[in-house]
Amino acid sequence: MNLPTAVTLLRLAGIPFILLGLSLQSPWGERLALWAFLLAAATDWLDGHLARRYGLVTDVGKVLDPLVDKLLVLAPLLGLLELGRIPAWGVFLLVGRELAIAGWRVNQSQIRGANLWGKAKTVTQILAIALLILGWPGGIPCFWVAVVLTLISGLTYLHADHPNHAKSPGRS
Repeated sequence: MNLPTAVTLLRLAGIPFILLGLSLQSPWGERLALWAFLLAAATDWLDGHLARRYGLVTDVGKVLDPLVDKLLVLAPLLGLLELGRIPAWGVFLLVGRELAIAGWRVNQSQIRGANLWGKAKTVTQILAIALLILGWPGGIPCFWVAVVLTLISGLTYLHADHPNHAKSPGRS
């Protein structure tokens, strides 16, 4: 196991603290959940940076990183759903997209990294979850932006991998 993969796995360690903090339903619990979430989310940038900078990108990392990212996002969303801060159908759309893409990736011979839409989705989800953990009014609008970007990124991912999708000569 290389360093970026270890950092990816370390991200999982934040999930129990996020869920514990949310379950406390107190200002102290919200701070615990927020800081655990933000620290864990920061490791997503760190593992990618280390892997690219030191040539440590692996197929294991390409599979493990998005899986851990999904768990890091879904855990607080389920906690926020339980607290009644977000609607179930919005979470369902996010979970449905993530399951569809994960299933699609299983059958791919070459594993691709996230595209621009996927990166925008991730940043918006992180921002929305942070705002929702704090109970700030901007959390719900940001959540819906994240839902829209999540669906768009899923469609662009599937479209780019569709067998009938041919690249034009000047397109990369």
